[in-house]
Amino acid sequence: MKVLIVLTSHDELGSTGRKTGFWLEELAAPYYRLKQAGATITLASPKGGRPPLDPKSNEPGSQTDDTRRFEADAEATAALESTLVLGTVDPADYDAVFYPGGHGPLWDLAEDADSIKLIEDTLGSGKPVALVCHAPGVLRHVTNPDGSPLVTGRSVTGFTNSEEEGVGLTEVVPFLVEDELKAKGGDYSKGADWGSYVVRDGLLITGQNPASSAEAADALVALLGERATA
Repeated sequence: MKVLIVLTSHDELGSTGRKTGFWLEELAAPYYRLKQAGATITLASPKGGRPPLDPKSNEPGSQTDDTRRFEADAEATAALESTLVLGTVDPADYDAVFYPGGHGPLWDLAEDADSIKLIEDTLGSGKPVALVCHAPGVLRHVTNPDGSPLVTGRSVTGFTNSEEEGVGLTEVVPFLVEDELKAKGGDYSKGADWGSYVVRDGLLITGQNPASSAEAADALVALLGERATA
């Protein structure tokens, strides 16, 4: 079982002068759930190399057992230092794709042609894609074979408008994940702010926020297990 994890390369939080990137828990929790299930994990990002970490995700209040384990894990940190350039990745080499969030993906992965093609090709090959928190926003330009938005009529979730308001970035982000998924025709639902909430629609798995990272990975592992025994 080979899983590709796609991370952002974007580190600027709009014009605020503050830094962003990927959210550490949203990488660390799935990383260990997938490893425990026996997956071989490869990391990729648009620019390759070390992707930017959102500094707020590594503050004491945001750290978890998984993030502390990841930062002390030489193998994991070495993989993070040398992510593949996304454009060089062949979707056929992987059984599934996982997208952690953080605010960075709203600027780069949401508009990245390689990311869009990766998702379209993976789902088109009958393989699952999971995205958590802000990462469901990268589906905004992904389409079905007939050209319609991928999320139209699909059950999805993602970072809520009220959660974005809670972190004070409603006017900073290029778009709001909840609004964008609804605008593309998605059947958007959500749980309580900051609680774990995951939705599966066929091969598409979406999680609402950082707390949903582990559950989203567990859903992906379960789906891969179903496929292996089908």
